[in-house]
Amino acid sequence: MTAAENAVRLGVDDDASRSAVAARTTAFTVLFAASGSHMLNDMMQSLAPALYPVFRSQLSLSFFQTGIITFTFQLTASLLQPMIGAALDRRPAPYALPTAMGFSLIGLAALAYAGTYPALLASVALIGVGSAVFHPEASRAARAASGGRYGLAQSLFQTGGNFGQSLGPLMAALIVVPFGQRSVLAFTGLALIAIVLLTYIARWHAAHRAARKALSAAPLTAPASHALVVRTMAILVVLVFSKVFYLASLQSYYTFYLIQTFGVSVQTSQLLLFVFLAAVAAGTYAGGPIGDRYGRKFVIWASILGVLPFTLLLPRLGLVGTAIDSVCVGLVLSSAFSAIVVYAQELTPGNVGAVAGLFFGLSFGLGGLGAAGLGLLADKTSLTFVYYVCAYLPAIGLLTYFLPDLHARHA
Repeated sequence: MTAAENAVRLGVDDDASRSAVAARTTAFTVLFAASGSHMLNDMMQSLAPALYPVFRSQLSLSFFQTGIITFTFQLTASLLQPMIGAALDRRPAPYALPTAMGFSLIGLAALAYAGTYPALLASVALIGVGSAVFHPEASRAARAASGGRYGLAQSLFQTGGNFGQSLGPLMAALIVVPFGQRSVLAFTGLALIAIVLLTYIARWHAAHRAARKALSAAPLTAPASHALVVRTMAILVVLVFSKVFYLASLQSYYTFYLIQTFGVSVQTSQLLLFVFLAAVAAGTYAGGPIGDRYGRKFVIWASILGVLPFTLLLPRLGLVGTAIDSVCVGLVLSSAFSAIVVYAQELTPGNVGAVAGLFFGLSFGLGGLGAAGLGLLADKTSLTFVYYVCAYLPAIGLLTYFLPDLHARHA
């Protein structure tokens, strides 16, 4: 081999080596961009409910018509996510991310000028479509940027969304409620910032995919059987149901429970709700790194079944005890979701987007159903009774026993 040929060979090997290192290194800049865009996306989603009183007054809407607004958003955001995720698994499209935020931007602008009921439904549907495309593809990009630390990446991504959900009501109270429907236009600037972030992520993801194609990696484990996948996914769906329904009881009715039970002011109840949501965000982050170290099954066990003592105590405590206990519930229970998503992605390699779309869609849909169903139960009984009933939901975590230990299989 001549010196020139040897130099070319060494150059190719060096490029491949750099590609391998880049593909296996945690890209924190990309992860923080994904988390930040998730925060902006989920914050913007919370603006429509803040305008419900305005629309009810302007358009003389019934409660049923108001509920249809939420149903329209949930329909597009929940049902489309698994289908879009599966489609993007087959034909990856990194630039679907800024396109998704473009749908949300158009939906926000339409929401600001919606003067009729059909126009209102169309605007929230557009926001829902944006969310349906965003979540599975952004989750896929976060996994690609993980460098193998999948739990950490998924937790960072989801923490951004939780933080955005907690900021949404605050932004609505400070801007949307005082200044009315047109003030939604101010948030289109945030959508433009998110588009810039997502364009950066899309470019990185496209380059990352090219680097991964240059590597030849054999699978570490044999794929699971179809029967095992179906049984395991069914258990995970039931576990998500128990988690989401209980969180829906707190996110939707915790302030009313505090006011009715302890006679606190609206401001105090909102502050305590924010404390709970902050605990949820912290717990969401913690679950990922713990799962990377000790396995996803361990986190699911500790999160869903481990929260049972705290949920049983909640309706039996005084104000201070309730506030402290709610923090414990938020920290422990919220750590499960990232572990469940990553566990399912490891169970079904090659279906990263479909899995993310399925569980994010379930989270949206079950949360809406939970809020409606628990509200109906509270109308017929009381909020205290609702919390007594919901206290037993984490016992469903016993089903975790039947999950295969993927951590041991990979080891």
